[in-house]
Amino acid sequence: MPSSPSPSSSVQAARQSLADRLRELRQAAELSGTDLAAAVGWHKSKVSRIEKAVQPVTQSDIRAWCEACGAQGQADDLIASLRAAEGGYVEWRRLEPTGLRKLQQSYVPLYEQTRWMRVYQPHVIPGLFQTAGYVRALLQAITDFRNIPNDVEAAVEARLGRRRVLTTGGHTFAFLIEQCVLDYRIGGPAVMAEQLRRLLEDMSLPSVSVGIIPASAPRPMWPVEGFTVYDTTQVHVELLTANVTVTAPSELNTYFKAFDELSALAVYGSAARELISESLAALEAQ
Repeated sequence: MPSSPSPSSSVQAARQSLADRLRELRQAAELSGTDLAAAVGWHKSKVSRIEKAVQPVTQSDIRAWCEACGAQGQADDLIASLRAAEGGYVEWRRLEPTGLRKLQQSYVPLYEQTRWMRVYQPHVIPGLFQTAGYVRALLQAITDFRNIPNDVEAAVEARLGRRRVLTTGGHTFAFLIEQCVLDYRIGGPAVMAEQLRRLLEDMSLPSVSVGIIPASAPRPMWPVEGFTVYDTTQVHVELLTANVTVTAPSELNTYFKAFDELSALAVYGSAARELISESLAALEAQ
């Protein structure tokens, strides 16, 4: 099985991608490297080093480059790509060296700062709704799979502590859950039944909107990776091997569009409750 990219190789690939985009801007402006260097007051070798991703580029470099190429409108996107190259892809093994508790706690400031959170979840019940039993089963599975230090009980407590944002601080939440998630037996039937009852309760919170996308819904928008949108500034995507933070405006807009289109497939209110209740009834009948 091929190994996942190392953090360093992933960062270097992102830097090279950014360098390629800068070179394309220069070429589209019909400027030589010497012309560009003269326009911004650099030594001509700096342009070559940046385009080869040998020399790190700064935000001020990007703005100067775009201005010289008459492409000021692309500067913000490129700067966001720079930020992504610097920290957008982080492997879980770097985030979980001592277990899962510290990672769970690290999300608290972001949750507290976010006014409007949008979550699309095709795999598990969203974290803010999870019961202790569900969290424990999920985090134990992650600990075992990734072979990391076992601090599951402390991590469960830390994740449950994040639930307070549902009822404090004036936050607004929109959740989209694929119907199949209701039938996955995380933790077994009893744990899952308790989880679905919690989901029904939390749907009544004034800060919360929950949409369930029926399995039978026509799919002009296909299921995609799970993602969380924090206000309009960043998106987190959890891969099997890494956490990805998206900040480039064009990519953010793609996720915003995906969330809107997935929202149009979902049912809400009593129709959503009915789907959850059907799954709960099947569990309770066992």
